[in-house]
Amino acid sequence: MSKISLQNMKFHAYHGCLDFEKRDGNTFLVSVEMELDTSFAEETDNLKDTLNYQEVYDVIKREMEIPSNLIEHVGRRILNAIKESFPEIKSLKVKLSKLNPPLGGDVESVSIELETEKQ
Repeated sequence: MSKISLQNMKFHAYHGCLDFEKRDGNTFLVSVEMELDTSFAEETDNLKDTLNYQEVYDVIKREMEIPSNLIEHVGRRILNAIKESFPEIKSLKVKLSKLNPPLGGDVESVSIELETEKQ
């Protein structure tokens, strides 16, 4: 098994419960870590024999474009969409962070991490 990760993909999106978050949006970071068998691609050196990172990014981007109230909901949608699109993934971790959340203080980010494994 190997781990492939895409780290800190930056998106401007409209997730939040407050009116100004829905109107103005905020900056979000998404990281994913995927465990899968890459042994065949390690030998063939052929993209068709492994996970295409661009396709993973496109799935995440599509989910980030759908406004939601909660990052928990967005994180679950990303996790489910990746699982559905790439059945070869054995385990998956998604981290979603909202930068500079409106909490009335100097807070770098709030984050949620979700994980799943194939049974």
